[in-house]
Amino acid sequence: MRLHLIRHTRPQIVDGLCYGQTDVDVSDAECAALAGKLSIQLQAGLPVFSSPLQRCAKLARVLHAEPMFDHRLKELNFGAWEMLAWNNIPRSEIDAWATAPATYKPGGIESAVDVAQRVIHWLDDLRALNMPAAMVVTHAGIMRTLLAWQEDMTADELAQAVCTQKLSLAFGENKEILVF
Repeated sequence: MRLHLIRHTRPQIVDGLCYGQTDVDVSDAECAALAGKLSIQLQAGLPVFSSPLQRCAKLARVLHAEPMFDHRLKELNFGAWEMLAWNNIPRSEIDAWATAPATYKPGGIESAVDVAQRVIHWLDDLRALNMPAAMVVTHAGIMRTLLAWQEDMTADELAQAVCTQKLSLAFGENKEILVF
């Protein structure tokens, strides 16, 4: 199956905030512009899977009349860190995360292992649909996880792979992968 991974457009918030699962808005015009570019690049009529957060959902609705929303495609939940300026998060907490990036729960809710488990479960369900291709509108963290995934990886292995990769994804960027 070929997946076209698409990161949402730039959120309408000030730079430097930790916003994980906070439901921040994006520009309708930027979503329309990105959808226009994607319509030239991608096959028409592909199914669209999306995070239900509005920064992804807006684009998904422009790309497809009936996108399939799945909470497992949401970004990492940063808990107590949500909507804090990165500079205001205690340095000791950032250091603890850097020491154990796969297992530490930044903000106290979810770790990279937890996200990897969500993604693996989503992929298992996707496999059962037996589709040749689809678009996935999601977040940088989920895209990194999907890009690092290999068949038969455990959540721990996948989280470790994600945490060792040095991959930057721009707003609106898309990547293509083969999953199964």
